[in-house]
Amino acid sequence: MLIETEGLSRHYAAGEGSVVALSDVTLGIPPGELVAAMGPSGSGKSTFLNLIGCLDRPTSGIYRLMGEDVARLSPDALAGLRSRRLGFVFQSFHLLPRLDAMANVELPMVYRGLPRRQRRERAAAALDAVGLGARLHHRPTQLSGGQQQRVAIARALVNGPDLLLADEPTGALDTRTGLEIMALFQALNRSGVAILMVTHDAEVARYAMRVLRFRDGRLVANERQAPADAAAELAALPAAGRAA
Repeated sequence: MLIETEGLSRHYAAGEGSVVALSDVTLGIPPGELVAAMGPSGSGKSTFLNLIGCLDRPTSGIYRLMGEDVARLSPDALAGLRSRRLGFVFQSFHLLPRLDAMANVELPMVYRGLPRRQRRERAAAALDAVGLGARLHHRPTQLSGGQQQRVAIARALVNGPDLLLADEPTGALDTRTGLEIMALFQALNRSGVAILMVTHDAEVARYAMRVLRFRDGRLVANERQAPADAAAELAALPAAGRAA
């Protein structure tokens, strides 16, 4: 299994008591899936994503990533795991405005200490893979919202992660651009990248192979489905709707 959890829970202190953000989640997700986690605000889906991304530690329960018990890892080992195994994409892109696309994508490799030539070669290849090979030296302010999200995806992919974690990846985008991002996610998934995305949008969840539904901190449904084809839907849009 890529992801295994047993009784995964997260409680937060609140005054003299505590708030249950996630309670007793047990599931397994094999490699190569595109999974959507859904639920209303406060349902636990974002807490679940943070735990799977090793950005937070559970109060109780077990989480294994590719068979490795995350709770047994030191902070340094956790940081190394995030760097090697995981890539992150956020709704607000989190690009540095003074850096061009190439330099933004290089950042994870800077933290890993890779030499400059290798960084630039891999960054250029990642940007080309998301359709931005002609915009390597554009800054975020010179790019559309969809292009900025593609830069963020390239940055998440540049270290070759086993799992891409995306928090509302289409939330700041218009419908057409969001469809382009979902077509890209499906293409990446077909190439072997597993994806776990949080979304509140049922339209976005249609493109996933599996839907996890959260409510009041609990996993209430874990359903496989036949995903819709984002690329086919994009191709069927009127020409004006597909304009860059």
